[in-house]
Amino acid sequence: MNTLEQQAVDLATEIYGLTATTATALPGEMDQNFRLETQDGRRFILKIAADERDDELLDLENAALRHLALETLPLRIPRLVEPPSGPSERVRLLTWVDGRLWVDVPERGPALRRSLGAAAARLDRALATFHHPVAIEREHDWDLRWAHRQARHVSQVAEGNRQALLDHAFQQYSGHLRDAWPTLPPSVIHGDLNDYNVTVDERGESVFGLFDFGDLTASHRVCEVAIAAAYGCLGEDDPVAAALDVLAGYHQILPLEEDEIAVFFPLVCARLAVSLVFAARRRAQAEGNEYLLVTEKPAWTALERLAQSSPAQGEDRARGMCERKPAPGGGQAPDSLSATRKRRIGPSLGLSYRQPLKIVRGRGPYLFDHRGRPFLDLVNNVCHVGHAHPRVVEAAHRQMARLNTNTRYLYDGLTDYADRLASLLPEPLEVCYFVNSGSEANELALRLARTHTARRRLLVMEGGYHGHTEQLIGLSHYKFLGKGGAGAAGPDVSVVPAPDAYRGRHRRTGGPQDADLGRRYGEEVGRVIEESNDPVAAFLCESLLSCGGQVEPPAGYLADAFERVRAAGGVCIADEVQVGFGRVGEAFWGFGLQSTPEAPVVPDIVVLGKPIGNGHPMAAVVTRREFAESFATGMEFFCTFGGNPVSCAVGLAVLDVIEEEGLQENARVLGGRFLAGLRQLAGRHPLIGDVRGRGLFLGLELVRDRHTLEPAAEEASAIVEEAKKDGFLLSTDGPLHNVIKIKPPMVLTADDVDRTLRALDRAFAAHSPS
Repeated sequence: MNTLEQQAVDLATEIYGLTATTATALPGEMDQNFRLETQDGRRFILKIAADERDDELLDLENAALRHLALETLPLRIPRLVEPPSGPSERVRLLTWVDGRLWVDVPERGPALRRSLGAAAARLDRALATFHHPVAIEREHDWDLRWAHRQARHVSQVAEGNRQALLDHAFQQYSGHLRDAWPTLPPSVIHGDLNDYNVTVDERGESVFGLFDFGDLTASHRVCEVAIAAAYGCLGEDDPVAAALDVLAGYHQILPLEEDEIAVFFPLVCARLAVSLVFAARRRAQAEGNEYLLVTEKPAWTALERLAQSSPAQGEDRARGMCERKPAPGGGQAPDSLSATRKRRIGPSLGLSYRQPLKIVRGRGPYLFDHRGRPFLDLVNNVCHVGHAHPRVVEAAHRQMARLNTNTRYLYDGLTDYADRLASLLPEPLEVCYFVNSGSEANELALRLARTHTARRRLLVMEGGYHGHTEQLIGLSHYKFLGKGGAGAAGPDVSVVPAPDAYRGRHRRTGGPQDADLGRRYGEEVGRVIEESNDPVAAFLCESLLSCGGQVEPPAGYLADAFERVRAAGGVCIADEVQVGFGRVGEAFWGFGLQSTPEAPVVPDIVVLGKPIGNGHPMAAVVTRREFAESFATGMEFFCTFGGNPVSCAVGLAVLDVIEEEGLQENARVLGGRFLAGLRQLAGRHPLIGDVRGRGLFLGLELVRDRHTLEPAAEEASAIVEEAKKDGFLLSTDGPLHNVIKIKPPMVLTADDVDRTLRALDRAFAAHSPS
């Protein structure tokens, strides 16, 4: 071994405790790279960062590799080997990616080129949920968004026909991309899938692995496939056909939009032109570094042949190739699917957004449409621990493969889950009933209360929503007083004013009297009780109002209201379907926000749903033992699917994830970050009248006038639509439909919050009154 190779071996031993027997220097543009082999046949790559490499860029690359290590990819991606003494940024050890380099495969047919496109698409799909501030801020000359910067060097690096060829490529790029950039879907991309960064299986039939993430950046996803195609067509007799093969493979996995297809060939040519300009500029300084210049000759040939086709011909061929490829997951196109839905599904079931989304996949806080575009889901509080959380999916799959039956048999899962759930609730809430939905749970809670008290009258809250059954629609003020509503369920339903300190009967003033708002709204409950003709059976309320506009009651409200209800002989039911399981951050249950040592808030019955199963249909009612004993009248309570072994396994997995991933604390921290950012937006945008909520249960009430509080419902819808275009899913709610609600999966990150705030800032700026 020469001196440099010996130094590489020594560094591997010193930092990683790895004893390498051989070291082989590898080509690289900036870093020093060495292939290490151990006596037992293992291989690694040791990367020594060049002095000019920025630490933040190295952190970006490392973060991406750690992210990809958690993804399920049918590709070999290098994995970071973490040194015993902690992360090492400048000297890194990565696992070796086997296979033959793309450049060493002599005959590359259409199938292999399609495999390259498919590999690029799978990588982009995995990176769609990766975010890093440096990726967004980064600007480097290899990013195709800045290809035009190299046009100014053309006269210095080429003459005659070659200069004209480069000028033509940059002109086509500028002509096609000037107006297209804003419409192209953004993405974090690898950015350099060249013939030295791709490995192929030993038979040369498919792409095996991808490596070298040093050019990772937040760009546009079509740039990824264009870069891969630029290198995939090198050395081919028909580079247009070769590039189309790469495009076809990509589109089959991750379909491209019309605008992306239109700019595909100009981007391929631009990448080749940028490579040629860089090669010429570095020729003087690249002596001895063949890696920088090795693609120069085939790149000139490919660019010359690509230039023989007009842009229109290239676009037509690209479009024709893509039209022959099925969408991922199959199924109907959105327009066709909407038409079928109108024929087969009841018209009272609506869709979100003016242009409905066809969603085919979810992961973490993201949903992906049929084109593969990711959307940050900011309204799905059902998938509490994230879409398709692997721990929850695996628990359901494992239990389903073993046993699924009903509660007339003994099995550990039912009592294990009941014990776990009861341990998270304050005493004396200890007896559990399991059902399938929040609506069913609320129905059961009312039966428990009415049976225990032998009374019928119910108190419900203004703006409340509790489910879709006939009885619950008649108890849900949000529904029975809204469009199509037929009024309350009957004379034994009384409505108490919503404890809304912004728009309600008693409002915040910013003075010391605000501390008394909870008691004043509690007095409203007492007033309704006194005015009732019949004794009260129960007070059914959401701990925080959801459909009522993301309203958090003033401090002390529930304690005061519950005391008055119990004094009248009634039962207190807390509907936690929307806000339970740590969503509010500072407490595990919404009603816990109202508890103090002096005035603890403990409902008599708690209703749980939505997040309890992370999308699996399950719900629960937990109550005091004396209520359960009152309910045992001789009539059996039985729910066919409630508490089945699969549901219990899912419920336990959800609780494990909440605890082990610290999701309640995540909600508390990110909720504070979100609230602070939303309040800053309110300072800049007069449309925002109120910012409210707790943890990851937040709302923005939009008004046209902050004094009259005239609701801005149309503007709220416009903001939601604008955010959707930007890749953020929001929704409106509230009795006046002017509240933008934010209640995302709990696995949101700080970067997700910051990007949402920037997107909302842009949306409000676009729709603010002039």
